[in-house]
Amino acid sequence: EIGTIIRSLGCCPSEGELHDLLAEVEEEEPTGYIRYEKFLPVMTKVLLERRYRPIPEDVLLRAFEVLDSAKRGFLTKEELIKYMTEEGEPFSQEEMEEMLSAAIDPDSNSINYKEYIAMMVIDEN
Repeated sequence: EIGTIIRSLGCCPSEGELHDLLAEVEEEEPTGYIRYEKFLPVMTKVLLERRYRPIPEDVLLRAFEVLDSAKRGFLTKEELIKYMTEEGEPFSQEEMEEMLSAAIDPDSNSINYKEYIAMMVIDEN
């Protein structure tokens, strides 16, 4: 649940960064719980340092455009699954299902990535 809490505060850590943060706030003998007294100062520092900021909209768009070599303006569900699970830091099954539920248009079975990016972007103002 810590990842959900951190993301609800406008932070977007990678899974690796999230694991590092968890290691910092966990007890020496992990219990499955995080003590608020230990979490608060670490999270306050993260927020003050503006760590884990979201990727800007133009960078996300360029990334999707690289994947869309045919310049169609969309990726099929199969293409999206392939890129997200086989390249870079692969998505877990849960992350993939969550993304698909939000990103894929059920009528076309594809992702119009410009619409998806507009939905994902956090307004910093």
